Amino acid sequence: MEGLLYLEDGSIYKGKGFGKTGVSSGELVFNTSITGYQEILTDPSYAGQIITMTYPLIGNYGTNNKEKESTKVYARGFIVKNPSAKTSNYMSEKSIDDMLKEMGIVGIYDVDTRSITRKIRSLGAQKCVIANEYISTYEVKRIIEAEKNKVDNYTKEVSTDKYIHIEGKGIKVVVVDFGVKRNIINNLKERNCDITIVPYNVTFEEIRNINPQGVLLSNGPGDPKSVVEGITLAKKLIGKIPVFGICLGHQILSLALGGDTYKMKYGHRGGNHGVYDIERDKAYITSQNHGYAVSEQGLEKLGVIITHKNLNDGSVEGIRHRYYPVFSVQFHPEGAPGPIDTAYLFDKFVEISEGDGVKYGA
Repeated sequence: MEGLLYLEDGSIYKGKGFGKTGVSSGELVFNTSITGYQEILTDPSYAGQIITMTYPLIGNYGTNNKEKESTKVYARGFIVKNPSAKTSNYMSEKSIDDMLKEMGIVGIYDVDTRSITRKIRSLGAQKCVIANEYISTYEVKRIIEAEKNKVDNYTKEVSTDKYIHIEGKGIKVVVVDFGVKRNIINNLKERNCDITIVPYNVTFEEIRNINPQGVLLSNGPGDPKSVVEGITLAKKLIGKIPVFGICLGHQILSLALGGDTYKMKYGHRGGNHGVYDIERDKAYITSQNHGYAVSEQGLEKLGVIITHKNLNDGSVEGIRHRYYPVFSVQFHPEGAPGPIDTAYLFDKFVEISEGDGVKYGA
C-alpha cells in the first residue's frame, strides 16, 4: 500500500501504508519518546491529532491491554519511520499494525520523519491529510480547508458521560474527566483514594453533593479556552476546596484564576522534557503532551506563584495560589510513558486535601 502525507503548506511525503486502509485528517504533531507508543496512542489528549514519532524504530515490543491509557485511540493517524513486524516481549498480545487496524487508525511508514519534524519546528503545527489509499488533490485541499474551520469540541468526545465510582479507604476525590489517563487514576488508587470520575460538564452543585475532600482537573485535548464548562466550574471551586490540575486541567485552573493561555508554535510532546522546580531548587525530566501553555504575564498580580518552569524555553510548567489550596502542573507526574520522578505531587494533593482547608464556603 502506498502511504501519503499532505500538509497545508503544500508539502507531500510519500511512503507506505499500514494500519487501517483509508484517509484521515487532523493537526500534525511530533513526539520525541523512545518507547511508550501504545500509551501515546491511547492518551485522549491526542484527540484530533496525527502523531509523528521521531524515534525511528516503533513497535518492537508489541502492544497489550494492560498498558492502554484509555479504551480506544483518539488520535487521527500515526506516522513512523520503521514499524516492527515482529514483536519481542512476554507481554505482547498483538503488533502495532494489528492494534491500528483494530482501532481504525490510518498509518503510514517509510517516510522521512526527521524532515517532517523539522518542518513542524520551522512552520509550527500544521493541518494535514494522511492516506494509504487513493485520494485526489482536489479532495485533499477540501479536507484540509474543512479541518482548518472545525470548532474544537474534543473534550466532549473523550470525557465520560456518567459517574464512575472506585471505592477506597482514603480521602474522597472527584476527578473531572477532560480526557483523563488511566495512570492518573492508578496513582490515586495507589494512595487509597475514594474516587469518583465525573463528566467534563459537571456542575459545582453536583460536586458539592458528592462532598469530596479534593478535586482533580484532568488532562485532555484541545484549546483550554473552549472548555467553558471547566473554567466556570474551576472558578466556583477556588477557595472552597483543594484543587489539583494536570496539563489541560492546569490551563483551565490558570484561566479560572484570571490568567491567560496561548497556542505554542509546536508544543511539548515526549518523555524527556526538563523542568525546574523552583521551590525545591531541583530539576526533573518529565513527560509532556501539550500544544497550549499558560502565559506568565500578570500572574503575580493575581496572587499566583510560578512553581515550575521549562528548562528549554522558560514556559510556565506549574503554579500555586498564594492563599488558596490550589496548584497545577503542565507536565504529567504520572508518566505513562516517561519518568515518574514527580509523582510526589499526588502525595502533595492528598496531604492538602486531608487538611482543614476551606470547603464550600465554610
